[in-house]
Amino acid sequence: MSMTPGLVIVVDDDDAVRQSLKFALEMEGLNVRLYESGDALLADKDLPVSGCLVIDYHMPAMDGVELIDRLRRRAVRMPSILITARATKDLHRRASRSGFREVLEKPFEDEALIDSILEALTIPA
Repeated sequence: MSMTPGLVIVVDDDDAVRQSLKFALEMEGLNVRLYESGDALLADKDLPVSGCLVIDYHMPAMDGVELIDRLRRRAVRMPSILITARATKDLHRRASRSGFREVLEKPFEDEALIDSILEALTIPA
């Protein structure tokens, strides 16, 4: 496991979303790692232990809440933001119980996500 300051880990099955987030976040001077699925992140032999996770909720095989639960079982405690197209009250409750700091509904302004990430990176998980 590695430590990289200012690291944002984006997990989203949509390549266009991953690439646009990478561009916006790198413009802010952040380091970005992209993963197309929860399984890809969990399989990373050099899984980071610091930074901020940005995880899509609706992904095949494993949703974003299940992914964060699996990471927590591995003692990965990075601050996490859930992004989704449909933020229901039930999803907000599940996300909160699993330790997500925030749920952002798509489409969101890049600035809103960046502000959330910068805040998460300055406040311990």
